[in-house]
Amino acid sequence: MDRHKEFLEQVIDMATKNVKDGLGGPFGSLVVKDGKIIGRGVNHVTVSNDPTAHAEIIAIRDACKNLNNFQLDGCIIYSSCEPCPMCLGAIYWARLKMLVFAASQNDAATAGFDDHFIRKEMEMPFEKRSIKTMKITPDTYLAPFKEWIENEKKVEY
Repeated sequence: MDRHKEFLEQVIDMATKNVKDGLGGPFGSLVVKDGKIIGRGVNHVTVSNDPTAHAEIIAIRDACKNLNNFQLDGCIIYSSCEPCPMCLGAIYWARLKMLVFAASQNDAATAGFDDHFIRKEMEMPFEKRSIKTMKITPDTYLAPFKEWIENEKKVEY
């Protein structure tokens, strides 16, 4: 438990420094394997003009690069705040074994980072979402999946 707290204090310090340095939002993240930091990230959305440059995404990318693997089995991700839906999805896709965070999504909303509407939108049928969403199925729409199923050189994930 003390190690978890130590890593959380590090990500909180990273997030605070990120704001003071004017490099992005108040979010920091670490990926840890066997007690060693293998990935780091802070929010760089505004400085990189990249809406996906969240701390968790950057930390996951860094860890994957450092491990030379697209899966982070056996790793723990620490985040200064409860991850947004995009980051949570990336955490599951990366196969991390554990997520530890400090501030809640409600704490983030109080500071102006409210992702509640995204969480709600994901539950809605396409026709009720605020961004117009259409599903169109040309005759070839399943071709990429058929190719994947038949491809003997595919790397499962």
